[in-house]
Amino acid sequence: MAGYIARAQQIADTLIQQIESGRLAPGTRLPSIRVAAEGHGVSKNTVTDAYDRLVATGFISPRRGSGFYVQSANPSQPAPASEHVTEAVDLVSLLREQLNQHYEVRAGDGRLPASWMESSEIGRYLKRTSNVSDYADDFEYGRPQGLQALREDVARALAERAINATPDQVLMTFGANHALDLIVRHFVDANDVVLVETPGYYPMFGKLKLQKARVVGVNRETDGPDLDMLEEKIRQWRPKLLFVQPMAHNPTGTSMSLQKMHRLLTIAEKHDLVVIEDDPFADILPKSTPHLASLDALNRVIYVGTFSKTLSASLRCGYIAASPDLIDSLTDIKMLTVVSSSGITERIVHEMIVRGRYRRHLKRLRDRVANASIDAVSALGSLGVNSIESPTDGYYLWCPLPAGIDGMELAHQAAKQGIFLAPSNLFHLSENGGSSALRVNIAHANNHKFLSFMRGALAS
Repeated sequence: MAGYIARAQQIADTLIQQIESGRLAPGTRLPSIRVAAEGHGVSKNTVTDAYDRLVATGFISPRRGSGFYVQSANPSQPAPASEHVTEAVDLVSLLREQLNQHYEVRAGDGRLPASWMESSEIGRYLKRTSNVSDYADDFEYGRPQGLQALREDVARALAERAINATPDQVLMTFGANHALDLIVRHFVDANDVVLVETPGYYPMFGKLKLQKARVVGVNRETDGPDLDMLEEKIRQWRPKLLFVQPMAHNPTGTSMSLQKMHRLLTIAEKHDLVVIEDDPFADILPKSTPHLASLDALNRVIYVGTFSKTLSASLRCGYIAASPDLIDSLTDIKMLTVVSSSGITERIVHEMIVRGRYRRHLKRLRDRVANASIDAVSALGSLGVNSIESPTDGYYLWCPLPAGIDGMELAHQAAKQGIFLAPSNLFHLSENGGSSALRVNIAHANNHKFLSFMRGALAS
């Protein structure tokens, strides 16, 4: 296995040298996988792995039914590293120095050297399961902004969404929730007014209330927030921030129209409003999907993404993309609150990306989500629930309940039978907000027990 990985990397490195030297110009079609395998004397799987690495790092791009083409000689150039080194004498700079390690002698450090840990059981495990030759960083706190290689991966992914950000404009976090928490800590003081969508992402409501903010709702419509109401709330409350999830919205599953995106940004500019774009499903959405951060060029939009929604809920890895100054400030808050994110987790995600595994996983996931969405709408339609908005590539459907059926009471009845339901009350700022509905996860909508329970509840 190690030989196979090394050979694939060797082929990839050879092609990179040819691309960077100009021997393979942008637009050049590479040999087919079969031809390349014969030429290198390796299996087709080895060449596939090598090409996947080049796709992941932006050197080549696949074209369906045509092959692989050289894309760029310099796919990702990180911004020059700052030479500024603060003396480690105050709280934040002490943390920064422990993470960045500018000093040769580290008598003031807070942990043992990585070399003391490399022979541990976890060290042996990592060497068995990873093809990375340098493990030292896996035993350190990690760099303040997160693994450089993964931030470069993220910058390339953002570029595909027409969001231009250097790796230094990316801050790695423990998932999107951690990213949102850092933003709240930076911007929001007690009694500050913050706007949110309602129905909306209920953990966001909790974070803001924990910060003692005044949380004001803007109605979510099928094509995005009610912008007339937004302007009215801005004039009334003079808020600092708006949190919005434009695409594959949680909980309604709807997506914001391009027209509304443009108007929202015009409103934000007019009233000096900072907009936080939470985009957890971006990796499985079509490449043509518009993004506020792209239209705004990260001027007053702060972009939040995550791998946790597409890889594993227990694999906590997300990121923030924003202006350099804001990223610096958020990095300081990250250091003061959690010191650093997980270098091991970030390395796992990076390896999945660079070896093409993440790309292949996303293709399977997109297909599965699309098929499950169709089946879910059909299954719920068989119960007479027909007023569901068309799914937009996310995980959720918003299912209005007939008049007279209380969502909370329905959830209590379902719980007695071992069925978990998510009534609309949870997603509104007030328990009486909006008509009664359920958020239904497409992966469970076809469950026989769930459908049987719903059929009985709706018939009674």
